[in-house]
Amino acid sequence: MLFKKSEDKLECLLCPHLCRLNKGKAGICGVRQSNGEEIELLTYGIISGYALDPIEKKPLYHFYPGTNILSIGSYGCNMRCDFCQNYNISQMTTAGFSNRTEPEKIIMDAGSALNNIGIAFTYNEPVIWFEFIRDVAVKAKQSGLRTVMVSNGFVNKEPLAEIISFTDAFNIDLKAFNNDFYKKLTGSSIEPVKNTLKQISVSDRHLEITTLIIPGQNDNEKEMKYESEWIAGELGPKIPLHLSRYFPMYKREDPATSPDTLIKLAEIAAESLDYVYTGNIVSKKFQDTICHSCGTIVTSRSGYNIKLQNLDKEGRCKKCGTIIYRHFTSFSSSLKN
Repeated sequence: MLFKKSEDKLECLLCPHLCRLNKGKAGICGVRQSNGEEIELLTYGIISGYALDPIEKKPLYHFYPGTNILSIGSYGCNMRCDFCQNYNISQMTTAGFSNRTEPEKIIMDAGSALNNIGIAFTYNEPVIWFEFIRDVAVKAKQSGLRTVMVSNGFVNKEPLAEIISFTDAFNIDLKAFNNDFYKKLTGSSIEPVKNTLKQISVSDRHLEITTLIIPGQNDNEKEMKYESEWIAGELGPKIPLHLSRYFPMYKREDPATSPDTLIKLAEIAAESLDYVYTGNIVSKKFQDTICHSCGTIVTSRSGYNIKLQNLDKEGRCKKCGTIIYRHFTSFSSSLKN
């Protein structure tokens, strides 16, 4: 059950906002609405984005590198980030949209797409699309496809447990490592996101983390040290961390993040974590995957073009035998050159 009756209202139990809704009213996400008896998903089957992407674009660098994934998204979000890079879909409702896509069509398209490993729920916040992603993901896994979720991680423990049951890999946005940032810039709080990360990390599902670095907001070097140390201590040093460059968007007009700042923060994070990457910048630093045991380059990257090298068919470093990619065999091994 994703809701409960609370006096004359329905309380949504999907995310920590716990919206209490009168009949005909939607929650903060804009897409889950009370009809008086239950909470309906207004966006079931409604698609905002539908594309075959490199898996690295999610970004997932350690989950079947070099493959593609069918990426789909809808509308709405349970955060109100004033810097949102996808605000044109995340801050829209379903008004005026009527065409719905059935799960079977998505499965068929994913199964026939070139070099495709599965389906990624992305673009807007997939948690609020719960019923639809569940129906698609269960059918996808029955067809042998992998499932990926790119999420802000603002979800309650019980529905997350079900999401984990039908999801193979996650990239979670850890938007900052201070609660003031979350309260002021996103309209949410950090503790539920940290709990989500811990819950996923003990589930044996693949996990990577992304932090968008915004000048003057979350680019403090001490904060990055705390963030990377927390990830290493609570989740493990092998969790890949992606630091992305911010550009002015939506309501925020701060200048773009300096590439030098991004590199410096990556260097700090790399003191605690084995795999740190930078995104949205032109640089060779923190792009390649390097074996943390012996320093051998095992994957060279230029944008979304990659070259797998010095790896055996199980995703281990050929020089020292260290496992680099747990999710590699049968999909990625044929791509080495």
